[in-house]
Amino acid sequence: MVRLPDGPGDGTRSGTLRFEVLGPLRVLRAGGELDLGYPQARTLLGVLMVWPGRPVRIGTIVDVLWPGRPPVSARNAVRRHVGTLRRLLEPGLPPRSPGRRLLGRTGGYLLEAAADEADLLRFRAFARRGMRAAATARPEQAVRHFTSALRLWRGPVAADLPGPVRGHPHFAAVDREVLRTARMAADAALLCGRADQVLPSLRRAAALNPLDEPLLARLILSLAACGLQADALAAYEDARRDLAAQLGVAPGAELAAAHARVLRQQIRPAPHRLPAGPPSPARPFVPPAQLPPDLAVFTGRKRELALLDALLGGKPVGAPPGPRVDGTATRARPDTLPGADAVPGAPAPSTGAHPVSAVLITGPAGVGKTALAVHWAHRVAARFPDGRLHLELGGSAPGQAASEPAEALRLLLAALGVPARSMHAGVTALAAQYRGVLAGRRLLVLLDDAACLGQIRPLLPEVPGCLTVVTCRGGPTGPSAVAEADGATGRNGSEEVTGATGPPAPAVAVVPAVTAVSAPAGPAGSLGPTAPLERGAEGLPTLRLGLPGEEDARELLARRIGAARLAAEPEAVTAILRRCGRLPSALALVAARAATRRDFPLAALAADLTEDAGP
Repeated sequence: MVRLPDGPGDGTRSGTLRFEVLGPLRVLRAGGELDLGYPQARTLLGVLMVWPGRPVRIGTIVDVLWPGRPPVSARNAVRRHVGTLRRLLEPGLPPRSPGRRLLGRTGGYLLEAAADEADLLRFRAFARRGMRAAATARPEQAVRHFTSALRLWRGPVAADLPGPVRGHPHFAAVDREVLRTARMAADAALLCGRADQVLPSLRRAAALNPLDEPLLARLILSLAACGLQADALAAYEDARRDLAAQLGVAPGAELAAAHARVLRQQIRPAPHRLPAGPPSPARPFVPPAQLPPDLAVFTGRKRELALLDALLGGKPVGAPPGPRVDGTATRARPDTLPGADAVPGAPAPSTGAHPVSAVLITGPAGVGKTALAVHWAHRVAARFPDGRLHLELGGSAPGQAASEPAEALRLLLAALGVPARSMHAGVTALAAQYRGVLAGRRLLVLLDDAACLGQIRPLLPEVPGCLTVVTCRGGPTGPSAVAEADGATGRNGSEEVTGATGPPAPAVAVVPAVTAVSAPAGPAGSLGPTAPLERGAEGLPTLRLGLPGEEDARELLARRIGAARLAAEPEAVTAILRRCGRLPSALALVAARAATRRDFPLAALAADLTEDAGP
């Protein structure tokens, strides 16, 4: 349980954690934002943060993390994520210790947080005081408490989590709570002539909820009470058009009555307006740390890493050919970018400005695009001291539409500390605002799973000192993702296995039989090795990721299930590599099955793999 002190506090107690969910989800310690790791771990913590001090059943957590049909290993995955989060929130916590933050309760977990550590608890404490003041005919005090609550609101609840997650009743209930508080604040302010104090919050709330008629009615009345009659009438016209276009209805009685009162000039501006006062101090910039964790097992891809490293080496795009590392000359290729002649083990690039502002990593499903991008982003993270952003664009997520550019830009701006009320309208204006925020800073942005160039074009700011890494499917056709083991290869899951990287396979459940993948015969149809960096569409540097070599594929298996097992059954290993087509995601699934059954012969596993007879 959470024990509330007499006052809501200010969340600044020395040495405490701060849990912020009224906007992009953040956990702060000593002014710095914690890297919450896997997207599913971040989502799990978000579920607990919207119910602080109250147990949440594991079944509810599973429903949020895996909407639809969860994998059989879902509950084990939840326990692993809880263990990871416990060690993150309480460094030095002994293994298997429950700690004092994420506590296990019968059938679930709860987040233990003091009232001044969680923005939602502080918000509720202020809101309760406001309701008590309003109920006892003290509207001015009510306005003061309500506005204190609304100042903690930075945007939609857990704004950086995927849309389907934020639509879950747990999160939607908190959004409704904020709207209810904004409406109560407006009512109290209109009673005591302090509408100007709540108007900024009303504008923000209405922008995010353009079809909420009770809220829009209060916005119109508050605008008129501040002497902004023209703005009030314009707000009504905007609402009328939105309701007609999106719902096919006319304004309801409450909204129409507010409009009529403004037309009849029945709302008199307040006789006095509070002085604006000095501007509030700017919130200190907190460098975002959103990269997924750099997983422990990463094999191969040395040549690809060298190609990407060379992008930051200061050699301008299209520069004349230079000497190779071995001293020999290289021949120029008009479509080849810096790094095409790089070799594994080349020295790390020096710091300073880099010649490109974006790079695209393409390849078929399961070849390791995300894994390579995340690993390389961590490898060069020190070059970007102002932060690292990460955004899932959902280009290939089954059953849901890809993120719209405007939505993506708003999430990026929110992660950079821009409040929702200050965000511009429209993609063009948002893109310009994004460029302005990045100007003079050095940030790395990872945009994962883009759908098309039209989606990412507004998200490429081309600001000196910043780099955007984009992954998307494309390039040569080849084997697609193999059998999904209880959702393990789903893009939204923390158990996604793409590329020669990832943690040791969890020993939770035997993965079902994996359908073998045979690489197409013949050079024309084969998925070959990675090509040099090339100029892709619109001149964007593009790395077309191919299959790993056989040596790297063997190393992937060895790192996950042990070199001794491979050495004991070399023929079985060769069969597994052949039938998986060296596709990293397929090999990772096979390794996961082998890791859960130490006594299971690799030969039997190879025999279980069936040849893919389809196209």
